[in-house]
Amino acid sequence: MKRIISLLFVLCTVVSAQNQIKVPYIRYVLPNGLNVILHEDHSTPTVTVNTWFHVGSGYEKPGRTGFAHLFEHLMFMGSGHVAEGEFDKLLESAGGNNNGSTIEDRTNYYEDLPSNALELALYLDSDRMGFLVDAMTPQSVDAQRSVVKNERRQSYENRPYGLSEETILKNLYPPTHPYSWPVIGSMTDLSAATYDDVVEFFRTYYVPNNASLVIAGDINPKETLKLVEKWFGGIPAGKPVAPQNPTAVKLNEEKILVLEDRVQLPRLYMTWITPQKFAPGDAQLDVLANILTGGKNSRLYQKLVYELQIAQDVRSSQNSSKLSSQFQLVATARAGHSLQELENVIQQEIDKVKNEAPKERELQRAVNQFEASFLDGLESPGGFNGKADLLNSYFYYADDPDYANEDLARYKALSIDDIQTAAQIYLPNNGRVILSIVPKGKTDLAVQPKAEGK
Repeated sequence: MKRIISLLFVLCTVVSAQNQIKVPYIRYVLPNGLNVILHEDHSTPTVTVNTWFHVGSGYEKPGRTGFAHLFEHLMFMGSGHVAEGEFDKLLESAGGNNNGSTIEDRTNYYEDLPSNALELALYLDSDRMGFLVDAMTPQSVDAQRSVVKNERRQSYENRPYGLSEETILKNLYPPTHPYSWPVIGSMTDLSAATYDDVVEFFRTYYVPNNASLVIAGDINPKETLKLVEKWFGGIPAGKPVAPQNPTAVKLNEEKILVLEDRVQLPRLYMTWITPQKFAPGDAQLDVLANILTGGKNSRLYQKLVYELQIAQDVRSSQNSSKLSSQFQLVATARAGHSLQELENVIQQEIDKVKNEAPKERELQRAVNQFEASFLDGLESPGGFNGKADLLNSYFYYADDPDYANEDLARYKALSIDDIQTAAQIYLPNNGRVILSIVPKGKTDLAVQPKAEGK
């Protein structure tokens, strides 16, 4: 019997006049709940298959962290009908490449390959989704667990400044908040996880109704949909995934922390909890980060690195996520200078923005740079930042794959007063984490606690 595939909507607008930027797509939902988004682009004979599982480290439980990242590894270790090592071998023999990534909100896998090898990618991805557990054993889980532990040692315990993220997150959020632990998880949790724990996590979250599949490039949408239905249609849906509903969190104190590390130069981190992705304030803080540290002409780079010559480098970002975001400033002191010196200058610049709106040219430079980067990402369908990933991102975060124009419009609509107001509201002195990482035995180089009453 012919399966029925639900067509939700079709958008056939390409790049239009009136500066409206849209990526044409067709969206379907298979009976098992898999969202399928197709984008036709015949500029090159290539195609990208981009899968988002709507699960990241933020869906884990306290005491059982690191699972989403562990599966990023397990997904390449063979599945029910694909032997270990064959996934990469088959793709590479067809001229393709692939990768994956995990963040707090989602896990992403993609393959870029010649369009005549599309069915190969669909076969491989569908086998991972439907039959990964068939190839998993306690031994294979333990092997990848060891790989992840070693990765954690290299990236956290044994890397200079490596414990900064973990330290900041656990002080920024309460211990039950989904963002209070790093994506890679803790050593204790990775060790404590049983094989059954890992299997349960997969069967809960790596199911068709908790995933979105974008296929972009040199395709025939009608024929591509038939191939998707062929390879994915028989995978049974899982139970509905409960939505995340954490209590809104706000930090009402200034936490001043010090870590001693095997580093040559002290480094300062200043972090605030800020509005989630696409919420009011998110774009404003993105622009503010650019004004403060976006390039060598930015305020803090000019002040700290060139004029005063007390910093090696300085950067800032609005790290936007689904449940909340973090605005962070990071600066490394030059030899002979303390982090208190850097913090004083940074605070002066933040206060300056709060008291006086930025210049119009600063705003326009930041918006122009964002637009240029945005358009650059639209040039290719593949990779981590191409059109396929953009469609998946907008579908997940905005429930609308065609959100590109609205996204760009957020920035173009900003005024200098909007930037000033965002700094006043979201960067309070009494609601942030200030972390100093200093050479061992050099705590005098750290930011010092404020005197009582200041």
